[in-house]
Amino acid sequence: MKKYFPIFKSVALYALLTGATVLMSFPLFWMISSSLKTVEETNSPGLVWIPDSPTIEAYTAIFQNQDFLRSYFNSVFYVTLALVGTLISIAAVAYAFSRVDWPGKNIVFFLMLSTMMIPSQALIVPQYVFFNKLNWIGTFNPLVVPGYFAGGAAMIFLLRQSMSQIPKELDESAFVDGANHIQIWWEIILPLVKAPLATVATFLFVGLWNSLLTPLMYLQTVDLYTLPVYVSTLYNINQTVQPWPTIMTAAVLTTAPLIVVFFFAQRFILESVVVSGLKG
Repeated sequence: MKKYFPIFKSVALYALLTGATVLMSFPLFWMISSSLKTVEETNSPGLVWIPDSPTIEAYTAIFQNQDFLRSYFNSVFYVTLALVGTLISIAAVAYAFSRVDWPGKNIVFFLMLSTMMIPSQALIVPQYVFFNKLNWIGTFNPLVVPGYFAGGAAMIFLLRQSMSQIPKELDESAFVDGANHIQIWWEIILPLVKAPLATVATFLFVGLWNSLLTPLMYLQTVDLYTLPVYVSTLYNINQTVQPWPTIMTAAVLTTAPLIVVFFFAQRFILESVVVSGLKG
């Protein structure tokens, strides 16, 4: 009996993982299935798991919708600017905390980590008042500019820990060859932490792409709406209820970039977890 125990254990583990995968994938399946249904099938009192005659009419219609295309462009535009600025500033701050010795570094690092205990909801009103005084309401500035000041203590901490694992002899050798901190950061340190950097970039992309509250607060005009805001208004846009296939199609197209990014970044994420586990 004992010799069969590892087999039973493996079967049970794979069965559990398969069940969890099916459960977690069900919302995505239902979203895609509903986007291919007719209006009558989505409004049917019974559950229609798979459409009898799949149709792409909802996809054709939504790609002809100027509001949807504009919101897609707005999301790509704002996420790209915010992601690049945030990633560069976070990497620079992490380098300063891990590779450079300066007075009060530990105190500042402690203060930075303490900001993680402040609920984001507590900052909504003062941030809105501040951006309003700058006349930034109704622009992308409140969504993009803060990222250029290294927002995200958790991401800085993750990169700092990874950079701290790199031997400082590399820095000393580079200094002997005449390199400065910027060259060391860009040409030596960043290539060595590409896995954690890709992990941080993935987390940032998901957070920025899915953000609903912040764009809804600061953009305030239909022409500037991002995808999450646009999709959230589909159910009652222009005081009319959109068909469910249209809503689900918009949701599928909103989710698609996240799936693509994770597909290409999963190797770096797993590598980052493994390396952190081995060195931590």
